[in-house]
Amino acid sequence: MGIIINGLTKKYDQQFALNKVTFSINEGEVVGLLGPNGAGKSTLMKSITNAIDFDEGDIVVNNYSVTTEAIKAKEVIGFLQENNPLYMDMYVKEYLHFVAEVRKVSKNRVDDVLLKVGLEAEQHKKIQQLSKGYKQRVGIAQAILFDPEILILDEPTNGLDPNQIIEIRELIREIGKEKTVILSTHIMQEVEALCSRVILLNNGRVIADQSIEDFKGQYQNLEEAFHALTN
Repeated sequence: MGIIINGLTKKYDQQFALNKVTFSINEGEVVGLLGPNGAGKSTLMKSITNAIDFDEGDIVVNNYSVTTEAIKAKEVIGFLQENNPLYMDMYVKEYLHFVAEVRKVSKNRVDDVLLKVGLEAEQHKKIQQLSKGYKQRVGIAQAILFDPEILILDEPTNGLDPNQIIEIRELIREIGKEKTVILSTHIMQEVEALCSRVILLNNGRVIADQSIEDFKGQYQNLEEAFHALTN
């Protein structure tokens, strides 16, 4: 159980976005996915969720191949994209009811999730009226609504103020206690606070795959490791 990626390759024209990427994530791990802009992080996450096709290799999610058993694989993955696409004209609760219907989940689950992500006071507002921090909460709510076993979060705190970052970070920490999580972020303190392991991408390749403690044993901090390995 978990995620197994073997020889994953994706090209755009003649440029490799991913070049023979191979690693596995065990059930229950919280893994930080790091890399400079253009390293291949978003391509990797979209490949795991089957949002895009890849050229070579295979991805197995909880024993389901994303190429031959795509629907089964998607049923166990919750995904928060970096740009957090939402229907801005919908009310918060209305939107989550819509997601519940699409995911074939009881609408009774919506109230539980609203409470879990701290949106109960905002549920009757239109999404466009919310602050960016609360919009991120709506994005997380849709990702966990159907209680997925695996959660993939792409820059969940991007553009938030310090208080919002702390709130979302605490929410992710709570969720991570019961799910397998891939967290992509440029905030090193976030990775150190939430993750037990780091996978570092650069130019479409995995250049490091170690526990947080191993990185700390070799470098003063994760920021120094990132700079040394990707510069």
